[in-house]
Amino acid sequence: MAITVAELLAEPQLGLTLLAGSAGKDGRITWAHTSDLPRLWEWVTGGELMMTNGLSIPADAPGQVALAEALVGAGASALAIGEKMHAPELLPEFLAACERLPLPLINIPYPLPFIAIARTVAEASLLEESRRLRQTARVYDLLRTTGTIEDHWHGLLHGLAAELDADLFVVDRRCLHPWHPDGEPLPDFLQSELAPLTGQTPLAGKKFQWHRLLGRHVLMMDIPTHPNALLVVLPKSDPHPDAVVLLHAATVLGLELSRTVLSLESQHRLAGEFLLQAVDGRLGIAELESRLTAFDVPAQSFVVVSIGSDDGERLANLHVELWRHGFKAACLRRFNTLHVAVSAAVTDDVLIHCAGPGARIGISSPTSAAGIQRALQESLWAFGSAKGNALNLTRYAEGPSWLGLTSFEEGAALVQRLLGPIFAYEQSQEGDLIVTLRTYLDTQRSWQKTAAALFAHRQTVIYRIRKISELTGLDMTETSTLAQLWFALQIHEAMRK
Repeated sequence: MAITVAELLAEPQLGLTLLAGSAGKDGRITWAHTSDLPRLWEWVTGGELMMTNGLSIPADAPGQVALAEALVGAGASALAIGEKMHAPELLPEFLAACERLPLPLINIPYPLPFIAIARTVAEASLLEESRRLRQTARVYDLLRTTGTIEDHWHGLLHGLAAELDADLFVVDRRCLHPWHPDGEPLPDFLQSELAPLTGQTPLAGKKFQWHRLLGRHVLMMDIPTHPNALLVVLPKSDPHPDAVVLLHAATVLGLELSRTVLSLESQHRLAGEFLLQAVDGRLGIAELESRLTAFDVPAQSFVVVSIGSDDGERLANLHVELWRHGFKAACLRRFNTLHVAVSAAVTDDVLIHCAGPGARIGISSPTSAAGIQRALQESLWAFGSAKGNALNLTRYAEGPSWLGLTSFEEGAALVQRLLGPIFAYEQSQEGDLIVTLRTYLDTQRSWQKTAAALFAHRQTVIYRIRKISELTGLDMTETSTLAQLWFALQIHEAMRK
């Protein structure tokens, strides 16, 4: 085991003396490190004896107390100060703080070289290194042994917690929710305490962030390869888990998450292909039910959700976010809108949280496999209503009307009445009347701009607009006519996504 502060003080050849912090003498020292930089605690990973010639010690009482508190908060085992060097007077407030925390405060007699202390700690750590190697091997072996049980993640976390003698939590840095659906939530007392700390950007290269919260040491460290995946460690006893072993533990957790996410991505691609076939009407009801069940979407009670967002990366990972919150989903992205088939039990809060605050979300009525195409139309209508009314989320038939209409049936009837003759003409004749009409309205009825946008002659545009007037029986010079056509185009564009 690593040498304790008391054992280091007892080494006769060093002649060290304890100035304060006697209650911390049983703490173990994992390493001895020298630094004369002003923010000593930034170089602590946990368990170190920090040695300084005094340049790191503030001259004022508040500064000295803050230094002691920061070192303890970062996980330092002790502070040693060289005698007859550059240290200012150690004030009573500083000594009282070291005694209270406790932080063992050690005097290094002049002219004892700091290297003598470091060598003593290193020699005492030789046996500890052998123990660390064996523990690291056991940590990696957990990947093999837990891979044979059904609940891999829970088994892996339980095994690592037992090996490190600590409580472990893997959470999302952004919200502190468990990163894995089978993960344990943070204890209540940590939720509020960690929230302001997770928003802080760690120093470059700083793998460990030790904090002292409500009298307990808490470690935060990022899990490699998974953005926002944060490992929170609550040691149950001293000494704290070895820093190197903790890095390997985080790597093992990252490997397990990678294995899980890789499987999710494979399912995600298959689910996208299935949903495309489903909404295009290429599958029978029996196959729809079978495939939905295979993707863990309840075939008799699900909703279709249409989501639009400027955050493309957030949309691309929505299936992972939903899975993390306990909902498997089939996702299909078309025309910059993501369509999701997910259990009807999904809540508005979960959808908004997973899609992000800037997303617009439309949700269909609960449906079964036979109603998946209608559900898509309902979700698109609700999505249009959410955008039109500047809402984060709208449920079909529950939200406000959209452009004065209350259902997609009303919208479809309006589109058919105003644009139906144009669609019928384009099916029998080659033409770009709808595209021309949309462009004409978007360019504020400018013949020249419309022609330039369509790479067509001005006279061609004039002919097409006259043809639209002839087919619909509407006067294209009337503002009311243009308003009706623009209105119908908005409905048509939303319903065909």
